[in-house]
Amino acid sequence: MLIVMLVIIGVSLFLLILSLFLRDPIKDLREEIDQLSLQQVQELYKIKKKLKLLEEELMIGEEDFSLKPSSTLKNPSAMEMDKPQPIHAIIKNQVWTLAASGVPIEQIANQSSLSITQVQQIIKERVEK
Repeated sequence: MLIVMLVIIGVSLFLLILSLFLRDPIKDLREEIDQLSLQQVQELYKIKKKLKLLEEELMIGEEDFSLKPSSTLKNPSAMEMDKPQPIHAIIKNQVWTLAASGVPIEQIANQSSLSITQVQQIIKERVEK
């Protein structure tokens, strides 16, 4: 009986020491899950960054496109006195993109706060290039 007890204690000590040196499979799974979650966070950050750049490029934000451009609110005599201002390249890109998508010129003018003639000139510039 004593020999059996010593053998069992010896085997248990051997298994205890052996378990200290073996790799923990749960630890590997935890590391893998941590790695995957980190990759997912990084990809989400990249997607958000690209989306923000696209919104800036197309000037899509929290603007209300149903509002009329501020230039139409001026009286006609004040509009005639205004000098034509150069149109920013981002707005031109927006106009070209919308025109290529088949959006009507009137809607493009409302969204970009330009007159219909300015929109037509921008589209004409693009066609000539």
